[in-house]
Amino acid sequence: MKTARLLATVSRPEFIPANSASLIVGVAWGINLPVVDLVWELLIPVALVYAVISLVAAVAAQINTMADYELDLKDSNKKELVKAMKSVGQSKVKALIVVELLLSLIVIVLLGQTQGKPALRLMWAAAVFLAYAYSSHPLRLKSRSWLAVLTLLIVLSILPVGFVYYTFTSELDFLFLIFLSGQALTVYGVIVPAEIRDYFNDKAMGIQTMTVQLGLVKASLFSIVLLSVGGFLAGTGFLLKLVYGSHQVLIVFLLVMAIVYGFVLRKYNRLYSLSKKHLTSKDSTSVAQEIENLAAQNPHWITIITQSIVFMSVILLVSKFLT
Repeated sequence: MKTARLLATVSRPEFIPANSASLIVGVAWGINLPVVDLVWELLIPVALVYAVISLVAAVAAQINTMADYELDLKDSNKKELVKAMKSVGQSKVKALIVVELLLSLIVIVLLGQTQGKPALRLMWAAAVFLAYAYSSHPLRLKSRSWLAVLTLLIVLSILPVGFVYYTFTSELDFLFLIFLSGQALTVYGVIVPAEIRDYFNDKAMGIQTMTVQLGLVKASLFSIVLLSVGGFLAGTGFLLKLVYGSHQVLIVFLLVMAIVYGFVLRKYNRLYSLSKKHLTSKDSTSVAQEIENLAAQNPHWITIITQSIVFMSVILLVSKFLT
């Protein structure tokens, strides 16, 4: 039981809500109602696709935990993660990764057969490759600045949501592409503050994240642009989808997204102001601490942003039942 808890910690369970969000968003955009067979056309594909994205996400988290162990030893915010990794040992984690990969392979074969879409296997293979390449040498894409940004956009948004979407439809919806572009920009937009929180430690250790290369001021401004453009595109996708679906009355729910994005953008603007202050302040140490404390609230911002997108996806799904 203790080993199971430690393995769960190494697998980063905090990312589970993101898997559920990808599932809901992808289903909402991809499914065409009514389905002929509720079990075979909805419930079973949903279960299989969720198993695939959850297993691959767990593998990615475990590889990252092993690859970053030495760095995490120096991070006071990751004491529990380091302790769990040390207690379990790399051999057990590697064995678990092999089991998860085999299970995900079995599930993806079943999913490909039931849906008649061999391309799903290619998407799975791409996800597994990037899960390894992002954290591990010799590629270690996470240390390659803008390649890290591109990889995160793909693995955290485009691949999982696109995978779920394609499971349920082969039609290429232009409005979905608009939404997905906005959602992908949003995803990285809410990651930047995490890099800002670690900026001073990363810079001291010579870790070249995108934020370290840009500097605090430009990185803070970049996050504002990402979240603003991302919110606009995602909202536009929902708006036009509801309009073309003759459900204009449901557009009112977009106010939820607008309010949430506005709230988070105010926090981002505060980060931007503090970053500029850090350049000129005589007491840069206290300003740096203030920046770290504010950026540490980022998990809360990620949660409410994600929930607002999921909420609108549920509204979109409901609109399909009303058609």
